Amino acid sequence: MHAIDAAALTRTYGDNTVVDGVDLRVPAGQVHALLGPNGSGKTTTVRMLATLLRPTSGRAAIRGFDTVTHAEDAKRQLGLVGQFHAVDPRLTGRQNLVMLARLNGFRATAARRHAGELLDRFELAEAADRVVRTYSGGMRRRLDIVAGMIVRPAVLFLDEPTTALDPHSRNEIYRYVRDFVAEGTTVLLTTQYLDEAQRLADAITILEAGRVVAAGTPAQILAAVPAGLDLIVDDADRYAEIAAVLATFGGVPSDSLPAPHLSPMELSFTFTGDAPGLLPVLRALDAADITVRDIGTRATTLDDAFLALTGRDRVAAGARKEVRA
Repeated sequence: MHAIDAAALTRTYGDNTVVDGVDLRVPAGQVHALLGPNGSGKTTTVRMLATLLRPTSGRAAIRGFDTVTHAEDAKRQLGLVGQFHAVDPRLTGRQNLVMLARLNGFRATAARRHAGELLDRFELAEAADRVVRTYSGGMRRRLDIVAGMIVRPAVLFLDEPTTALDPHSRNEIYRYVRDFVAEGTTVLLTTQYLDEAQRLADAITILEAGRVVAAGTPAQILAAVPAGLDLIVDDADRYAEIAAVLATFGGVPSDSLPAPHLSPMELSFTFTGDAPGLLPVLRALDAADITVRDIGTRATTLDDAFLALTGRDRVAAGARKEVRA
């Protein structure tokens, strides 16, 4: 049984389809990152999975509980940390957590004890009795996450948890996420930071215009985008010959034909598989009497993959395709 299991999940508003047939399966005890540009349907997908929004069609289940027909059971399995601060800024950190614990069925003494333990764990004990409006952005975000963990959920949704945080605060959030997973919690993470997904996620799903355009491990996502090679040559009038040499290695120009008067000329090629070794390429160019000033391979990053797979990178526009694990 998957911790999260969604099939053909769809949400429309009139004629506007915001989420269009999303399939998402997350095994227990993993971090799954949900990526996509603004307006791609990430937050709407999370809201449907969290029982906050009813799907127009399709189905979703949290640990086997259908989010529509068994919504209350599904809710008991999950915690949600949204994009915006969910705590009351007029109360202290401790008062917020005690109130939430009481609302979740804790007796008064147990609620105070539990709140204190969480404040200690998340390094908020010194600020526990200050009103939240005096907290820094990083402290408030940590308190948000604590609030989502008042009752330890089996599944935790983190919707862009580190937006606008400084690097130190982001690293603290990463540490907490790893701790949660080590203790058995499944995490669904939406984020705008691609390095964040690469550091934390066991698997990634990329949405574009409400549809899944890629799904798999970070390595599988990266492998879907052609590797690259950049070189600088002096022979500006021999572009066609250079392209022909690179074509024997599976290389295709990444950009349009450069202006013939440019010298030296910077060229970029992508490859259907791994970029070839530099030595064989240099030997082939030398055999064609083409002098190379500089040459280097260009490693594919998750940023490259994201831009290519969502169709937002002119260089890799031809690389867009659906990727499945």
